Amino acid sequence: MMWETLDTVRDLGRIHEIASVLIRYGFGNLVQRIGVAGVLERAGRLLHWQGAEEYLTMSTSVRLRRALEDLGPTFVKLGQVLATRVDLLPPDWIAELSELQSSVPALPFDEIRPQLVEDLGDDLENVFARLDTQPLAAASLAQTHRAWLKNGDPVVLKVRRPGIKEVIEADLRLLTRLAEIVESQLPDFKRYHPKDVVRQFTLSLRRELDFAAECRNAERIAANFEECDQLVIPGVYWQWTRERLNIQDFLQGIPGNDLAAVDAAGMDRKQLARTGAGLTLKMVLEDGLFHADPHPGNVFYLPEGRIGLIDFGMVGRVSEQRRFQVALLLHGLVRQDPEAVVDVLLDWTGNALDVDEARLQMDVSTFVNQYHGVPLKELRIGVMLSDITSILRDHGLALPGDLALMIKTFLTLEGLGRSLDPDFDMASEARPYLARVLLQRYSPHALLRRSRQTLVGALDLLGDLPRDLRRLLQAARRGRLQMQIETKSLKAFGDQVNRAANRLTVGIVAAALIIGSSIVVNSSSGRGLSVMALSGFVIAAICGVWILFSIWRSGRK
Repeated sequence: MMWETLDTVRDLGRIHEIASVLIRYGFGNLVQRIGVAGVLERAGRLLHWQGAEEYLTMSTSVRLRRALEDLGPTFVKLGQVLATRVDLLPPDWIAELSELQSSVPALPFDEIRPQLVEDLGDDLENVFARLDTQPLAAASLAQTHRAWLKNGDPVVLKVRRPGIKEVIEADLRLLTRLAEIVESQLPDFKRYHPKDVVRQFTLSLRRELDFAAECRNAERIAANFEECDQLVIPGVYWQWTRERLNIQDFLQGIPGNDLAAVDAAGMDRKQLARTGAGLTLKMVLEDGLFHADPHPGNVFYLPEGRIGLIDFGMVGRVSEQRRFQVALLLHGLVRQDPEAVVDVLLDWTGNALDVDEARLQMDVSTFVNQYHGVPLKELRIGVMLSDITSILRDHGLALPGDLALMIKTFLTLEGLGRSLDPDFDMASEARPYLARVLLQRYSPHALLRRSRQTLVGALDLLGDLPRDLRRLLQAARRGRLQMQIETKSLKAFGDQVNRAANRLTVGIVAAALIIGSSIVVNSSSGRGLSVMALSGFVIAAICGVWILFSIWRSGRK
């Protein structure tokens, strides 16, 4: 198995730690099925299988969350990514994983000072007039400190934890191997696409480790709102920003979860909800670049009804074609058009070959028709999207990662809006943006741009056609033209026949050795012939054992 390829003591120790945590929370059967227990036993480690009983009264989703928290920052981040996959996991699992907190005890400032001085390229006293050694917040990847520059400007330092990148890279190696094993050895989990989830998670986490990239994301989104004063994004001090450090303006406002302070400040909750919805809808449907983690801790309410956003480590990107499809989907839901909804879902899950389109059409039609005659203001876009993803799960379909992130953002946005205003109407807020996206798709400028791209592609194809045809004809004249058709089921059958033939050959050889050795024993008149006969029996026995082991292993597979 692939676990046997691990050749570092570091990885082996981490496997033992992961297995121990999983066993403690009642996932010992999973550890056995993926082969971790065997490799640890062969390495001389003993697993203690007791201790899970106290956790078995918890639900599976709670035990998984607790296990991920105990496994450290990489697995906490994995759980947070899984919480965005509303198309793969049921709502109770999404709700539980959304509770994962990356808050951890802060490191003493003396431990981060050497790295901070190295990244700044100067002593702290030469850069800051004052720096608080007590952090504002501490998370699994970083901690933040408030400081004041020499000119008096208040700033926030986000400092990556020393050595965290090496730990995360080791965990990512193990997760990649684990996903490969789970997908090949546990068919029940294949529908969750573990390799795709880990691949998406790896890219996302590596981007999140680059704090300079986070600032570039913030500036791109700020540029899209250059003419809008309702969104405030902290400015970046690039002269001191690095991969392990960024320094931004300090954003003074009311945190998104402090509704009492909102009321005390006399702010209009309804207007804040509408403003937040408008900002997010513009990011998603018009710009195609959006803040993908707008939970209350990253949102601040500012004077004059403005909204501030921080922490752009996780952003979503939606192409123009995707935005048009999202608009078609939401428009179909709002107008109760099941055919339009099914067409979009099939486009999104086009790689699924075994989908029952008729049953999918019927399920979506039943779902959409239940909203027939419901007033627009009573539609809950987040709930509708959640129900659509439930239908996808029932059909074994999964959304592309960018769309799953977008739907999770819509759900978070609607929840945040309703916490401000119980009568918040997401459908009404979204309608003008949907109409603009649909109209822009067929605007003269957009049609001209797509026509130009199509024409350029057609001309390139026509230009290459004579050369390609000449090569094809030359290959045919020389007898080098080949056609290869690969059928997975036929290949599997061929492999099975090949294994059977190998066993038969070894069996015939073993039988021949037994017969030959028996003849030699009967006619033996010397010591040399006896040794030869005994060797023949031994080799025949080895062949027999190999055949039995091969049959047993094939049966297990």
